[in-house]
Amino acid sequence: MPPPFGEVLDAYRRSLEGSLETPAHITLVPPTPVGDDDWDSLPSLLRSVAGRHAPFPLRLRGTGTFRPVSPVVFVVVVDGISGCEQLEAALRVGPLCSRRRFPYHPHVTIAHGVDDETTEQALRDHADFAADFVVEDFVLCRSDDERWQAVHRFPLGGGAP
Repeated sequence: MPPPFGEVLDAYRRSLEGSLETPAHITLVPPTPVGDDDWDSLPSLLRSVAGRHAPFPLRLRGTGTFRPVSPVVFVVVVDGISGCEQLEAALRVGPLCSRRRFPYHPHVTIAHGVDDETTEQALRDHADFAADFVVEDFVLCRSDDERWQAVHRFPLGGGAP
């Protein structure tokens, strides 16, 4: 999430009990185990995908939830869904071709695994949230089982990393 939107959502996420450690983002491919050999080949694969996709506008408005399936509150992507879907589909190749648990639904998680009262509060607190920006890149992250860390950024349209 670009500034100032990311900072606003990150501060809110940190304010919740059991806060989310990762910065606010839209997941393109869910966490996927990748072996060392495949990991080494990922930057080339991702650079290729990024080069074939142009930057696109994204609009976020209001909140939603995945209840009762999952205790997640999110900011809704209302414009730019197809750009996210195209990237997600293009990235699901080789070592990133894992089975989906749920259909792909671009969103920005603001609360996860919280009680019903906090869920309702999060829905109200961001009901009027609005953000418009251009998606210009995506990031490859790696987990050390405690936190996620960005390790490579890939500009859309084949720009310089």
